[in-house]
Amino acid sequence: MNRSFLVALLMAASLGPVRAADDPRTIVQESQTRSTAASERYEGLLSVIDAKGKTSDKRWTFIRLGSHGNSKSVVRFTEPSEVKGVALLIVNHPDRASDQWMWTPALQRERRIALQDRSTRFFGTDFSFEDLEERDVDQFTYKMLADQAIDGAPCWHIEFTPTGQKTSQYTRLEVWIRKDTYALAEIDSYVKTELVRRLKYSNYVQVQNIWTAKRLEMTDLRRNSRTLLLLENLQYGVPLKDEEFTLPALRSPL
Repeated sequence: MNRSFLVALLMAASLGPVRAADDPRTIVQESQTRSTAASERYEGLLSVIDAKGKTSDKRWTFIRLGSHGNSKSVVRFTEPSEVKGVALLIVNHPDRASDQWMWTPALQRERRIALQDRSTRFFGTDFSFEDLEERDVDQFTYKMLADQAIDGAPCWHIEFTPTGQKTSQYTRLEVWIRKDTYALAEIDSYVKTELVRRLKYSNYVQVQNIWTAKRLEMTDLRRNSRTLLLLENLQYGVPLKDEEFTLPALRSPL
């Protein structure tokens, strides 16, 4: 046996197995790998509940194409009539903030969403424009916090801090990832020391071998309002074309 190989083998044995739990970045990378398909489509029912308990419902469709953090997506409202056709094109980049354009049929124009506007609410929901971006693993540094259970499921508890290449309204995020499936369970978003938004995931099902939360609840702690998003008719690996993720397609869907 080659001596150098034997030495390496003995060193590996003395160190013990390398576990994902030892490295928060590895956990995050694995979560992204397991939850992302090359393409997807779903229909969403949104219920926006304000501080006084008044509820308004909206519907949108969502399509996405590409790898995690290097993808394109389109969100398009279908109901009610006053928002029908309003659409958002998001082009995610692994090394910088996404590019975003919103199309408003009533004005017959699209506008680019400036970086300083990413913290504003997306069309009356409790999701900000930034919350609709994908978070590439290299745009954050990570710190393992004490494990916690969410809704009875053991989770890794990880702190995300944006790096210099990530322009963000948030100072840090606390993220819970389920140990059984690597699916996201909760994301708490902070501005300095203030918790400003909380996104909770529930109603997990396996769709084409991908564990998926079909119920998302975003709470805006400053406004004391929340938005429920229910995913319907979800499909992964659907045939989509690059041409569907352009400004002409935003104005006139293919």
